[in-house]
Amino acid sequence: MDSTPSQLTASTPNLSVRSLLRASWALLLWYWFTGVPSDLQAAREGHVTLRAIEQPGGLTVPVRMHLRDRRGRPVRPRRVPFWHDHFVFDGELTLELKPGRYRFEMERGPEYRPLSGEFTISRNSADTHDLEMRRFVDMKKEGWWSGELHIQRDLREIELLMRAEDLHVAPVISWWNENNLWKDRDVPTPPLVRFDNDRYYRPLAGKDARQGGALMYFNLPEPLELPGSKARFPEFPSPIKYLRTAREHRGVHVDVEKPFWWDVPLWVTTGMVDSIGLLNNHMCRDQQNPSEAWGKPRDKLLYPNPHGNGRWSQDIYYRILNCGLRIPPSAGSASGVSPNPLGYNRVYVYCGERLTWRRWWDGLRAGRVVVTNGPLLRPRVNGQLPGHVFQAAAGETVQLRTSLKLSLRDKVEYLEVIKNGEVAHEVRLDQYARSGGRLPTLDFQESGWMLIRAVTTYGKSYRLGSTGPYYVEIGERPRISRGSAQFFLDWVEQRIGQIEAQRLANAAAILDHHQQARRFWKTLVDQATAD
Repeated sequence: MDSTPSQLTASTPNLSVRSLLRASWALLLWYWFTGVPSDLQAAREGHVTLRAIEQPGGLTVPVRMHLRDRRGRPVRPRRVPFWHDHFVFDGELTLELKPGRYRFEMERGPEYRPLSGEFTISRNSADTHDLEMRRFVDMKKEGWWSGELHIQRDLREIELLMRAEDLHVAPVISWWNENNLWKDRDVPTPPLVRFDNDRYYRPLAGKDARQGGALMYFNLPEPLELPGSKARFPEFPSPIKYLRTAREHRGVHVDVEKPFWWDVPLWVTTGMVDSIGLLNNHMCRDQQNPSEAWGKPRDKLLYPNPHGNGRWSQDIYYRILNCGLRIPPSAGSASGVSPNPLGYNRVYVYCGERLTWRRWWDGLRAGRVVVTNGPLLRPRVNGQLPGHVFQAAAGETVQLRTSLKLSLRDKVEYLEVIKNGEVAHEVRLDQYARSGGRLPTLDFQESGWMLIRAVTTYGKSYRLGSTGPYYVEIGERPRISRGSAQFFLDWVEQRIGQIEAQRLANAAAILDHHQQARRFWKTLVDQATAD
């Protein structure tokens, strides 16, 4: 959209330079003491009304907009939810803007085609622009329902934000170590809110974030009483204490917010973790956060910027799978903490035709998931959804045939079939199209796992879509990688050394959990069945 509103012109009397300067100073002094009159200020601005119209249909829909002035500075309108560099509005918005040229990007989640363009505002202009939003895939009609696990936005804005991002499931974090929204008020009863027919949010999620990283808690009846992250002994009591307390409640879900947190090799050994944030808030819409603060740093020669942090998260997750641990991937954007919009990193869970809150979480725990911040994948392997376990007797071969529906907004050159952490097949998109959406067959003679991945060519951040893993069991022999188990054993040893060096009070109680984890990984190294 590029429009040029009518320009307001005015003639200037023929004044001498001296008289003009005297008049200017007098006017400046008058403004200084009285302020600029509101009607004169309004005359300096133009008005533009934006209407987001869904086509086909012709109805207005909520959207997110990134609007910048000619200097590239974000524009922050009044009376609409704003975060970092973007705002959302409910289908129609009138903006009062200073004269000049403006650039915009408008989105409604990854299932709609994004719009971008520019317009010009002149003084006293009053224009209306209809912007067409077109859906190019409807994931829920295919049984896939969107959600994300890391949301820290104002509860009063959640419904509009979810509609603007076309998000269906949103657990909102309202308590953590340094703050508890419910400290001096009753928790909502019931805490689950359903609106717009098939959208749900629950404002009672929480986060335990300390030196070892962050665990996120969902579906608890009330907040946990957590120690402050800035306490004198922030390691004590161990996060394991609160993990065990949470597990006393039916239906609770525990998510590891990032794979590279220092305590990940401890947490995953407990059997009490339900998912892990393969796509996390270090993957941002316009940048990749390169830091591993509070976590195990990557080798920057092996994992260089800008995508190194994202690839590090991915490879740690693959090593967890290589040790025989079956933990589904999840996604979270941390909107309200990171620059991300709500739902930028999202997880689609297969629930079929009907969504309920419980069905969504059951599907996530079962691994019937696709995570994405770009490509939209809908896989079937031998007709099965992600999370399925294919079984065969010892000596038999399991042959897996993959069919995939794929929808893209960003350029992707290859689809990748990952087997036991390595690329087994790399398929160009033209090959994929000629095959009718089928990928090469994958054979297993031994136990293992596989998934499908599509990585975009977007340069600023690690933008990808990934299915959850499929698992193969052949005979009684699980696949345990010695190299991956040793990787986590070394990690735990390093973490133990860190804690010992702090000379903490209660160090013995803290270290006991890590020493149990050390024995776990040592046993896996000894029992390894693969390199």
